[in-house]
This record gives sequence, structure tokens and C-alpha cells, in this order.
Amino acid sequence: MGPGFFGGFSKKISDKGGKTVSYYQEDIECAEREKMRDMQSKRLAENVSHVYENVPYYRKMMDDRGLVPGDIKSVDDLRKLPFLTKDNLKDAYPYGLLAVPLSQAVRIQSTSGTTGKRVVAFYTQGDIDLWDECCARAIVSAGGGRDDVVHVCYGYGLFTGGPGLNGGSHKVGSLTLPMSSGNTDRQIQFMTDLGATILCCTPSYAAFLAESIIEQGFRGQIKLKAGIFGAEAWSEEMRRDIEAKLGIKAYDIYGLTEISGPGVSFECSEQTGMHVNEDHFIPEIIDPKTGEVLPEGERGELVFTCITKKAFPLLRYRTRDICVLSRKPCSCGRTLVKMSRLMGRTDDMLIIRGVNVFPSQIETVLLSCGFPPNYQIVLDRVRHTDTFEVRVELTGEMFSDTVKEISTKENELLSAMRAMLGISPKITLVAPRSIARSEGKAVRIIDNRKI
Repeated sequence: MGPGFFGGFSKKISDKGGKTVSYYQEDIECAEREKMRDMQSKRLAENVSHVYENVPYYRKMMDDRGLVPGDIKSVDDLRKLPFLTKDNLKDAYPYGLLAVPLSQAVRIQSTSGTTGKRVVAFYTQGDIDLWDECCARAIVSAGGGRDDVVHVCYGYGLFTGGPGLNGGSHKVGSLTLPMSSGNTDRQIQFMTDLGATILCCTPSYAAFLAESIIEQGFRGQIKLKAGIFGAEAWSEEMRRDIEAKLGIKAYDIYGLTEISGPGVSFECSEQTGMHVNEDHFIPEIIDPKTGEVLPEGERGELVFTCITKKAFPLLRYRTRDICVLSRKPCSCGRTLVKMSRLMGRTDDMLIIRGVNVFPSQIETVLLSCGFPPNYQIVLDRVRHTDTFEVRVELTGEMFSDTVKEISTKENELLSAMRAMLGISPKITLVAPRSIARSEGKAVRIIDNRKI
């Protein structure tokens, strides 16, 4: 299902504002509601059958509910299906939810798990092609085209950010700079020398790049017109600051490894929410306590069902993200439902520099290194970049050790934290009983970021 199947890369005049609006697949992005629902119903029924026939783990979940594939005929039947959670993914790790023969899977992407066991998502070549198309829609929505130079400094490797926007840029036909993260001086050199026009990275790194560009006197040499930023929370104030410093329009993008990666939804020029690629992912909002599906406009937990993925098609996956869905008409002309910016989570996951961090991961490392699980996570944002400190209480025995012994323990702990989390916190070892308790329970997280 390439771009030509749905009308291909196109432009048209928006009905509102008289501006030229670009679409990657206009027939889908601007589809009438009934057409979209018919497509979703057909694809949902097909994928439920595919999962039931090929994944014993799912089949048992459906059998336990007395469900067979024939019971799911349309989107209206979606709520009959059981929810899937991250605990299910952990139980089924690594191959328990794979829905195709391993010989048909061509790639994995991964994110960290809550206790070191990773979430591993599988892709067929067809899955990657469709993921690339979702990211292509985001790039075109931000004004990208064949004449653009797309500078991708999300991380590559197992992280989905780099591969997702890289593939989307290729679909659009833009010149792609696969920079990955870090090495800011090189980022700025390539950005200026090659005339990058669209920047793709986390918003905190975009803010840091902006300040570095200004400090080094390169502001007049950059040609950026837009940025596509995601993987971490950011405020409207931060958006406007980045836009002013770089002279661009900054667009939000959302995704998660379990569903595919960035491109599950994307922002248009109206900047009032992110359009969900509903031909691939059906969103629901539920009451996180009861599981009841909530009406449009109500705040609740976001749930996604994959209807085109074949290797790892999650059904009714609870994201733990809190937001609102809206079908109010959009000035860009797209009819895809919008999801608001995230308003929090139902679990204790933190997003730090684009990386998912759970307190339980830190507890696991502390115990494995011989430390007590008495700690405090302190987060702040300095020059738009997250700072991440873990304060760890020493036991009485440790506290009596020499400075050299304590320093050795601190270095061992830092290495273990880096291996578990994928990022390096500042480790501060503190005296016994120095972390404040509240009614006998330590306050674990101090988040001073304004996001």
C-alpha cells in the first residue's frame, strides 16, 4: 500500500485561511468518516483473525472471554476484546506475541522494560513500509517535500526515533541526514553546510541546539523552516521559545515502540493536537480504573489497536498515557481524529531526555549492587535540557568505609545505572536516614521541570 495507492504526495488549497496545505496521502488523511470506519472495520476483523490464528497467547485471552474472531465484525465490537498491558508484553517476552514466522520478521526495535526486561517489537518489511508512510505524513504536514533536507538527530539503533523519521524522509524523497544524537558541533556543521530545512529531534535537544547556534554565531547561516519534536513532554512556552530562536514552526509527534514508533500521530499547522493515523491505529479513551470506554472529549487513558501491523499487532494496548480525543473540524482539512498533548500517566514512568525510566529499574540496580532501596530521583531542566540525579542512602556499614571505597561503589553503581537505563544519572551517595520520609514512606521523585 504505497503512496500511489491512495493518491500519492499531493497539495491542495485549504478550505480555511487560503493557505496551501500539503498531504502525503490525501485520500486517507482527508477521508470521509464513513469511509474511514468501513476501512477500520475491515482491517480490524482481518487482524483479529490473524492474531487469533497465529498467537497462542492472544488466542487464550480471547478463549477465556468466550470470543472467536467472527465476533469482531466492526469497530463497534472493539470493546469486546480484552486489554493488553505492558505486563502481558513482559510475560510473553521475547517471542510470545510474534504473529508471523520468524523468517518473515526483518527488524526489531526495543525500549527498556520496568525491571530490565526489554519490550521487543517485531516488524515485517510491510510493517516498516507502513510505518515509514506514517512518518512521511508527519514530515509533509510540517511542510516537507522532495526539495527539503531533513536533519534527523533522534537516536538510531534500537530506539525508534531515528529509524522512523529516517524512513519517513526517504518516503517523501527528501535528502536525509542520519545524524543520530550528540556531537553538537558536528550537528551544526552539517546543518549549515548542507542547508538542513527540517529538524527532527527531542524538544530539549532542539532547545540546546538553538542556544548553541546562537552562541557560535551561526543563526544567520541556518535554513531551517520547521522542526518535528517528540519523545518527551514539552510545554507550549518551550515550543514558542524554540520557534523564536530558530525561526521555525515546531510540530509535535507521538509514538511508542510497542505500537510502531513515532508517527502514530502528528501535528499539523493548526497546532491544536496531533492527528492519529486512524487507518493503521484505532484510538480509544478509557477510564483507567474501570476500563469503561469514555465519550469523545473526556479525559482518560489512551488505548491503541493496531489494524495493519502483521509481526507485532497489539490489540487494545493500554499506553498509560492520559489525553483527550477530538473530532472537531481542523483548518488543515484532515479528518483524522486528534489527540491532545499528554496530560500525565497512570503509572510512575518518567521520560528523561527522551528515555523511559521507571523507579523500579533503579531499585533493581541498587539491590543488585548491594545498596539499600532508599533513594530519591531529582529532576530539573537547565537550559531546556533535563538534569537527572539519583540520591542513594548508604547503610551504616557503607558510611564507615573509606573515601576510596565509597568512590569505587559510586562508580560501579553509575555503570550499572547506565547499562539498565540507557542514560547516565548523576549519582550522589548520602548519609543514612538523610532522605526525608513522609509517614514512613520515602518521597521517591522530585520533579522540578516545568512541563
